[in-house]
Amino acid sequence: MRVLIIGYGSIGSRHAKVLISLGCEVSIVSKRAINIERCYSNINDAVTKERPEYVVIANKTNEHISSLIELKRIGFKGSILIEKPLSHNLVGLPDMDYSNVFVAYNMRFNPLIQRLLSELNNQDIISSQAYVGQYLPDWRPNQDYRKSYSSKKDQGGGVLRDLSHELDFMNWIFGGWSRVSAMGGKYSDLEIDSDDVFGLMFESSRCPICMLQLNYLDRSSRRDIIVNTNQHVFKVDFINKTLQKDNDIITFDFDSNHSYYMQHKAILEQDYNDLCDFESGKEVLNLINAAEKSAYTENNNWIKNETNL
Repeated sequence: MRVLIIGYGSIGSRHAKVLISLGCEVSIVSKRAINIERCYSNINDAVTKERPEYVVIANKTNEHISSLIELKRIGFKGSILIEKPLSHNLVGLPDMDYSNVFVAYNMRFNPLIQRLLSELNNQDIISSQAYVGQYLPDWRPNQDYRKSYSSKKDQGGGVLRDLSHELDFMNWIFGGWSRVSAMGGKYSDLEIDSDDVFGLMFESSRCPICMLQLNYLDRSSRRDIIVNTNQHVFKVDFINKTLQKDNDIITFDFDSNHSYYMQHKAILEQDYNDLCDFESGKEVLNLINAAEKSAYTENNNWIKNETNL
C-alpha cells in the first residue's frame, strides 16, 4: 500500500519505520530538507504525484486540523490517521465526513491494555487510579527540550495533550466521562510555558471514581494504572510490562513498536474495532478542555460533559 506521512520528526520517522516493515511504500511531506527519495514540501504535490491510499498526519499538534482540511479539500478518500491528540483545539473544524479519520491512540493496542480490557469484562468497577510521569528534558536526547513543541502551549504542548493516552484509554475502557474536576498548570522550574503537572478526578459510566496524574517531572519514568472492582484488584505497570491480578503477576514480552504495528495493521486490514475514531478523539479533547476550564476556576468546579447528558 502507498502511504504518505505528513511531518518527519521523531514520531513521523517511527511511523515510517513501522509502515515499511509492513511492506508499505512510504513518502514524506516535510518542511525540513531530509535525505529521503520520496519527499515533498507540500501536501498537494505529494498526493498528486504519489497517489497514497493511506495518510498519517504526524506534524505539530496545532497543524493537525489544517493538514486534515487540506487533504479533504484536494479530495483524498483513503484512511487518515492523525497523531494524538486530535488538535490543540477544535476551532475552525468544518462540518464534513470524518468516517475515514482515526486518532493515533496506539496504547489501545498495548497487550497490557488489551488484557486488562478482557479481564474487566463483566466486572463491577469501583475506582481507578492512573499515573504517568516522564522528565521532559530526557524525552528527546538529541533535542533541546526548550525548543520542542511540548514546551510551547501555542503549539499544543503540555502534559494534558502530550500524555493524553491515559485520557483516551480510560475513557474507552470505562465508558465515557460525564464530569471532571481538575488542578494543574505550570509549577516547576522547567523553561517551558506549557502545563507540566495536572491532576484529574472524573466520573464515567462504568467507573464512578477515576483519578489521574500526569507530569513532565518524574525523573524515573512511571506509567501505571490500578483498577478496583467488586471481585478483584488489577495493577498494570507499563514500564515493567506486568499485569497484577490480586496477588498473581503476569509479565508480558513485546517491543516498543508493537502497538504502532498493530494500530497500522488494523487500518490496513480495515479492522476498526479497537481504533480511536474521530468522534472519540474529539471526546478526549473535550475532556482536556474541561479539565483546563476546571483547573483555572477559583474552586476547581466540576465541569459536565455536555455531549453525554
